[in-house]
Amino acid sequence: MAKSSAVVGVYDSHTKAEASIKELQRSGFDMKKLSIVGKDYHTEEHVIGYYNTGDRMKVWGKLGAFWGGFWGLLFGSAFFFIPGIGPLMVFGPLVGWIVGALEGAAVVGGLSALGAGLYSIGMPKDSVVKYETALKSDKFLVIAHGTADEVAKAKSILETTGASEIAAHHGVSAV
Repeated sequence: MAKSSAVVGVYDSHTKAEASIKELQRSGFDMKKLSIVGKDYHTEEHVIGYYNTGDRMKVWGKLGAFWGGFWGLLFGSAFFFIPGIGPLMVFGPLVGWIVGALEGAAVVGGLSALGAGLYSIGMPKDSVVKYETALKSDKFLVIAHGTADEVAKAKSILETTGASEIAAHHGVSAV
């Protein structure tokens, strides 16, 4: 399994997370190497739905327009209900990492399916727990992965986009 690097930006709002992805896109970062994950809100007033039929996906709810905007931009999408965290929308390669961890029974003690997906690609368990805690607090994660140079470029861009926290992880296993 090849080694790569990853950078994770934690954002307090969906607008800041969206701005970071648009800035990465403008800079020419490969969108196939970018994931975003965050909660949507499930209340009676804001029903959430998600379905995929062929090449068409529909999302609705409080942040439906936000999530729907990523459908054509990022590759791979899923809606997960993670016990202890709640409903999560995931776009990008992180979807495959989560599914791979679940299919490979790689769920690590104390980690959710999301955490197991991040851990399975080499992110340290303490960082995974920190990211799960951020999601529980209704924050958003933007994850860019690739070579050390690609990740360094992504990190420098994310540092200008209002992330509350940015962390680089080097030598993670590439899936």
